[in-house]
Amino acid sequence: MDSWPPEGQLDLAAAVRTGRRVACFPTPAGGRLPDMLVTCLPGVDRRNLRSTLREVCTDVGNLRGGGGLTAVERLNAYLDWAVVSVQKLGSQISAADIRRLIMTPRYELLLTFVGKVLDGVHAYPVNGLLNIEFDQRLAALEAARDAVEQQIQRWSRVGEFVVPDTSFYINHKEKLEEADFAPLIPAREEPIHVLVPIVVVDELDNLKQHSNRYVRWRAGYTLAVLDRVCRSSMGPVRLQDEDFSALNTGGIPRGEVTIEVVLDPPGHRRLPINDDEIVARAVALQPLAAREITLVTYDTGQAMRGRSAGLKVAKLQKQLEKEPPVQ
Repeated sequence: MDSWPPEGQLDLAAAVRTGRRVACFPTPAGGRLPDMLVTCLPGVDRRNLRSTLREVCTDVGNLRGGGGLTAVERLNAYLDWAVVSVQKLGSQISAADIRRLIMTPRYELLLTFVGKVLDGVHAYPVNGLLNIEFDQRLAALEAARDAVEQQIQRWSRVGEFVVPDTSFYINHKEKLEEADFAPLIPAREEPIHVLVPIVVVDELDNLKQHSNRYVRWRAGYTLAVLDRVCRSSMGPVRLQDEDFSALNTGGIPRGEVTIEVVLDPPGHRRLPINDDEIVARAVALQPLAAREITLVTYDTGQAMRGRSAGLKVAKLQKQLEKEPPVQ
């Protein structure tokens, strides 16, 4: 059956009246769907999550394509699918993702029809709502599945993953393009992948208005580098080439350094304290990276937050000034 309405115009009321299938959203120019990456719960195995998303997609696709059922039978099958899907995914992704992908407002609406007599008059709008819900759940779940699969593919690489917080970009003696991350983690010649949660970018944007001239400059410089290297791709991009010159003097070569800005998931609500948000994002990214992620910070409180959340932490410090005399 053709999608409705044509030309990407979404009219839920018309879809209910006609009972025709409705597209979840028009595909953007270039055929790319928006980033629909889910937020993983701590300890989740990315392969299990990928497998579960595939199963749930298949199940709702079968419901969507199934025929010969009455409105009551379709409604009950949909509600059963929703319960089973929550049972499968509830221990793997955030509650916000569950609400976005499965327990939608339309689910609550369809619950109100349970136990009612769905004769010909009432069955028509229910079937229309179910058509919409099947189409939109399938599209959203397929987008989430594809995003997880793409993320696994991008992050199936050797090397260390690090999340420097904002204090690193401001206080570290070496600027972003010159920073030697290996001794900070510490690592040897392994490649290093730098993850930049978008909340860090927002903090740097705010620091461009800081009263301290040096802080303003470092924030602006870091943002300029991120904008330049990440402009062509939101995936991993090269920040520093690998360097084998140290082998000539018996030293340790330096691995390639790549960098990637990590956007918030759809509908994500940030924590009130940005430091907590940075730690939470690093924790949520670990299952998809399938390895420890190192939080790099100059702030003692942030280091404590990271350790408490189970992150590996590289706590850096600037040289202390001499103790001032007692007044």
